[in-house]
Formats: sequence, C-alpha cells, structure tokens
Amino acid sequence: MNSQPRLLALLIAAAAACTSVGCAVTSGQSSVGEYVDDATITTRVKARLAQDPVASAMRTQVETQNGVVQLSGFAASEAERAQAAELARAVPHVKGVRNDIIVRPPSN
Repeated sequence: MNSQPRLLALLIAAAAACTSVGCAVTSGQSSVGEYVDDATITTRVKARLAQDPVASAMRTQVETQNGVVQLSGFAASEAERAQAAELARAVPHVKGVRNDIIVRPPSN
C-alpha cells in the first residue's frame, strides 16, 4: 500500500519534467521577449510608413528578426526607397535595415 503514494509522486515529477522541457528555447530560436520586440518594431515601422507622405505603406512589406528590419516590395522612385529605410532606422531598438525594395517607376 505504500507504493501507491510513491508511484503518484513519481508520475507527477515525470509530468512536470516533461512539460518544463517543452518551454525551453533552443539555439537559433528567439525568446518570447525577442519575438515581442520584433513584432513591436515591425508595427512601428509600418505605422511610420503609413504616416509618411513619400514612402508607401501599401507597397512595402516589413519583417523584423532579432532587431534587423527587412524591407521589400516596390517604390516609385529612389527617394521613396531611401525614405522607407530612413524611417525604419529611426525606430527604437532597430539594429539594422536590409532594404530590398525595388524601384519600379509607375507605367503610364
């Protein structure tokens, strides 16, 4: 009869160990805090693009990983492309900007 409480305690300990391992961050993954920071940076860059009269938020895609912002999409001019990068660089906690925006003048 003494083995039942021991077995129950062992099962609880095993379950706790299994669930805590599932929460560990492995190499190459971002922590929850880093993910939230990246999402915040992306949101702030998109908001600045939306408010700017030169850069287009509609034609620019924004992704952030580990504080590095990647811009992609199309711009009507080199000035628009450069403005998008400057807006991204001005956002707090941005570590770098990859500007992959392609300049494609509007067709008439």
